[in-house]
Amino acid sequence: MGRWTCCLCSRAADPLMLLLVLALGCDPSTAATPSPSVPHVKPSYSFGRTFLGLDKCNACIGTSICKKFFKEEIRFDTWLSSHLKLPPSSLLSYSGNYTDDAKSWRLVDITRLTSKYQHDRADKRICTSLLKTKTCSLERALRRTQRFQKWLRAKRLTPDLVQGLSSPMLRCPSQRLLDRIVRRYAEVPDAGSIYMDHLTDRDKLRLLYTLAVNSHPILLQIFPDVEGWPFPRYLGSCGRLVVSASTRPLRDFFGAAAEVAADLALQLLAVLRSMGTNDLNYFFYFTRVDAGTFGVFSNGHLFIRDASTLGIIDKEEGSQLIDGQQEYKDIFSCLTVDCQSPLVSCDSIREKHSLVLVCQELLPRLLTGKFLPPVQEKIDTFLQRCARGLSDGRGVNEAIMELAEILKPLRSCGSRFAYRYPDCRYSDKY
Repeated sequence: MGRWTCCLCSRAADPLMLLLVLALGCDPSTAATPSPSVPHVKPSYSFGRTFLGLDKCNACIGTSICKKFFKEEIRFDTWLSSHLKLPPSSLLSYSGNYTDDAKSWRLVDITRLTSKYQHDRADKRICTSLLKTKTCSLERALRRTQRFQKWLRAKRLTPDLVQGLSSPMLRCPSQRLLDRIVRRYAEVPDAGSIYMDHLTDRDKLRLLYTLAVNSHPILLQIFPDVEGWPFPRYLGSCGRLVVSASTRPLRDFFGAAAEVAADLALQLLAVLRSMGTNDLNYFFYFTRVDAGTFGVFSNGHLFIRDASTLGIIDKEEGSQLIDGQQEYKDIFSCLTVDCQSPLVSCDSIREKHSLVLVCQELLPRLLTGKFLPPVQEKIDTFLQRCARGLSDGRGVNEAIMELAEILKPLRSCGSRFAYRYPDCRYSDKY
């Protein structure tokens, strides 16, 4: 009987007979059944909560894109196989890949609002200043502050709730600007309301923390690229990491060919012009610029890559804070900067401020030594005059137009300038 059943095991052609055989029992050592195939195990990557900063929530930026990380739909450039580890947490930014369908991938920038060292230092400051301990629950400590208690009771984000924060965006706040922040805050479901009823206590703490540390992601949310603003697209946050569309920093183009340099300089001037004159009547100004402030997309289009140094003055409503109110300081004022650093007066900002900074720090490195002597001399003369503060009495728009007229004949029309090609062949605009 045993040999008969084992013979059936080896043949096993009839499903009903196979069930009978299994019921009677069969010695697997003598059966000739093929071994089952081992199921394919998808490599599993482990994101530490510490790396993402989730262990610090709700003293963090948000969680809107965490699922993308854990589903491996966001990957770092060097993190493409199971044996590779996560990049060092000490870096300020990372190049990554993002997908919506697991087939097509696009480049993204994954950044921290400040360095991990500064984050850790700020966390320690919170604990030692508020609870007199070396370690603590950051959320519990910040919830006990007078400022956050006012946020909890508030129905609307008003200027007194943001006074003394170090962000240049909030040095001279208007109610219209603050309403825009609440209405377009992307880390919560869109309620389209200027009132904070749709924000939970957790949401309010995350918004306050982000504004206190670095307003860059908030600017990307409230002035989105799809509406024509010169910022990369905000894709979401997870813990203390922000994900946005990828750009190459302007520093990578300082050695570019003359036609590329001329094109980028013209785009830079156009951005500065739009910052002073736009449909919403906001005046944007830089408190400082460097080689990473601006970035360039793969199609050649120039954007503001780092908005953390941008201040905003509402030309329609004006500032709702007087300079005395700006001097208010608390723990939220000191998370990333020295509490003793003086705040810039709203009345001291001039329209030429950003242009002068760009003429001092960026345009010489982009344009010097790129062109033939007669044109190069004109450019150098303008940049020297501009860097000294445009003391000849000319307005900003006139100065921008002067340099633009010199540069326009120097750029070319070709596929390397994909953001304006082939339109440049059929339009006088270019």
